[in-house]
Amino acid sequence: MENNQLKKRYGLFTAICMVVGIVIGSGVFFKAQDILNYTGGNMFLGILAWIIGGIVMIICAFNFANFATKYLKVNGIVDYAEAIVGKKYAYMTGWFLSTIYYPAMTSVLAWVSARYTLVLFDAGADITSGLCMALGAFYLCLAYAINILSPKIAGKFQVSATIIKLIPLAIIVVIGTVVGLINGNTIEAFTQASESTGSDFSSVFAGIAAAAFAYEGWIIATSINAELKNAKRNLPIALVVGTIIIMVIYITYFIGLTGGASVDVLRAEGSTTAIRNLFGNIGGTILNAFIVISCLGTLNGLMLACTRSLYSLSVRDCGPAPKTFAELDPHTNMPSNSGVFALLCCAGWFFYFYAANLTTPVFGLFSFDSSELPIITIYAIYIPIFVMFIKKEGKNNVFKNIVMPILAIIASTFMVFVAVYAHGVRPYQAAAENGEFSFPVLFYLIVFVVIMVIGACLYQKKNKK
Repeated sequence: MENNQLKKRYGLFTAICMVVGIVIGSGVFFKAQDILNYTGGNMFLGILAWIIGGIVMIICAFNFANFATKYLKVNGIVDYAEAIVGKKYAYMTGWFLSTIYYPAMTSVLAWVSARYTLVLFDAGADITSGLCMALGAFYLCLAYAINILSPKIAGKFQVSATIIKLIPLAIIVVIGTVVGLINGNTIEAFTQASESTGSDFSSVFAGIAAAAFAYEGWIIATSINAELKNAKRNLPIALVVGTIIIMVIYITYFIGLTGGASVDVLRAEGSTTAIRNLFGNIGGTILNAFIVISCLGTLNGLMLACTRSLYSLSVRDCGPAPKTFAELDPHTNMPSNSGVFALLCCAGWFFYFYAANLTTPVFGLFSFDSSELPIITIYAIYIPIFVMFIKKEGKNNVFKNIVMPILAIIASTFMVFVAVYAHGVRPYQAAAENGEFSFPVLFYLIVFVVIMVIGACLYQKKNKK
């Protein structure tokens, strides 16, 4: 075996747990509150946001599952971009994943894990305090250490965390729905929604943007295809089965919460109050402990992808110092140098997230939501891949290679529009009423362009050499 080739260490069950375990983590717990607020407490519109977001995820995952049966090298999406569009596009995709998408999402999960840990001990804890950020930084380093020093333990933790995180969700779905039907809360929530006049369909767009964060992460499972046994069979199964499981769980959980609190309480206080009302202080504390493990499981999966991201470019002889970042540790068979780069990127985005969410944001107009805005560019990046795939493979299978990619193009374009609306049009309108200016998506795109230009310069420099 070459010294820069990863070992086959994961099976189908681990791959499914990667999909389910990375996606189901923090988003389902704290984005449910955001969705209710965006839709004015309308449960029907909230469920619609979850459904539309889930359908988009399943359509895109189906297409990537189809890609996985044809292309295999090091890192799923980068492999597909290279085989379908070209080497330079693959490089730029990998650079975006390495410097923006993976580290931004990972840093948010570190904070969320710390947030729920503090709430576990003190319901009134300040989740923007220095203590919360210090604990988040610790979790970030811990996830890095586990993945770099012992990938087998990281894989086993991913499986264990996935199983553990499904326990509170299943309990809340069953108990919450039953209790809600008995005490009338669930029926009242839907009755209130049917009589609501304070929201319209446009509010669903903002809800979908919030749901998109909760659904993000399934693509990360493709980052281990080089380490997956029988990847061309197991990865497609994991993507399709995992995404369907996720959508069903999210919708039923959203409904189950109404058994523990009214819609107004959920909008104001979130899921923690509903859980404590359903199970009491002790039961609620136990379930919240499971939620912390759930978040840590997602953080682990994101860090798993982060540590391998720059490696996937370096083995193609692309990016900064490819020989250095393509090296594998002889003892762990892990890309340690790539992992260090990933940790530094995560630390940078972690600091940004903290500074941008202070009462007075440090970066002013450049303070944007780093949990949701990278979704704009990830879906935009998918579109050329789907278009070129139709051109290359369309004649071989009409349904898989034409119909489904067309649906994916429509779905991806829709998600870009939704994110621009939620983080551009809505904040602009709200700020304009107060004589102010706010257009977060614009400033995110400026940051995106700067980082991508740096990546392009590194690519050109390498090619000239």
